Amino acid sequence: MNKTAVALLICTLSVSLLAGCETKKFFAPTQDTPKTTQPAEQEHQPATSPKPTPDPAMQQGQQQNTPQTVDTKPDSYTVLVNKQYSLPKGYVPADLVSDPTIPFTFTGEAERRMMRKEMAQALGRMFAAAKQDGILLAGVSAYRSHATQEALFNGYVQRDGLEKAKTYSAVPGTSEHETGLAVDVSGADGRCQAEDCFGGTKESNWIVDHAAKYGFIIRYPLGKESITGYQYEPWHLRYVGVKVAQEIAEKGITLEEYYRVVPVAKQEAGK
Repeated sequence: MNKTAVALLICTLSVSLLAGCETKKFFAPTQDTPKTTQPAEQEHQPATSPKPTPDPAMQQGQQQNTPQTVDTKPDSYTVLVNKQYSLPKGYVPADLVSDPTIPFTFTGEAERRMMRKEMAQALGRMFAAAKQDGILLAGVSAYRSHATQEALFNGYVQRDGLEKAKTYSAVPGTSEHETGLAVDVSGADGRCQAEDCFGGTKESNWIVDHAAKYGFIIRYPLGKESITGYQYEPWHLRYVGVKVAQEIAEKGITLEEYYRVVPVAKQEAGK
């Protein structure tokens, strides 16, 4: 090989080596060019399970902070007693009291003056507050024993028939009065006691506006007959405690709706 050919060969090899170095430098990552994840690298990532989709019904229940379990403990202040949830056979509240400072529409001692101790204290405070506002309230009937409820219900059945009686009176064992946590009220004059005309009176209006502050709800409100299973009773108050009473009043619901149970009347229609 002559000198000219050798020189040409050396030059060609030099150019190739320089070109190879420049090619490696071009693809090498630098600080100015962030490294991107390639599809091949993603395939080696550990597999992850998709997050479960929240249940809308569960989310709604959590937002409303509504209990999911019906309270059936007979001694509980929030026990549900209705046509589907009855009291244990022979149940009698252990802390019944008769407070002489609470006015009733009748005089003398009687079973229907009695009520559970905490409720009596709350009712006394409510009656006192109403009096300060110029509203005179009185009790009509509070606790009833099972035997008393049985006698009343049987009398209504003889008078009006079973189906009619069940719209305004409870089958023995399913009456709130047997819990010692319910009371029928009226004005101190006794006018419209246990009658629809009590609704809309100044006494009834005061109760609507203030009862929840003392832990009471109007148990059978107007327009909720298909849910409670009973006709409108503006005089029937039920003690459930301040927290629950205020929630029920603010939402305009019944105790059945608070516990999210199937409406009473709809259950009976399906039988």
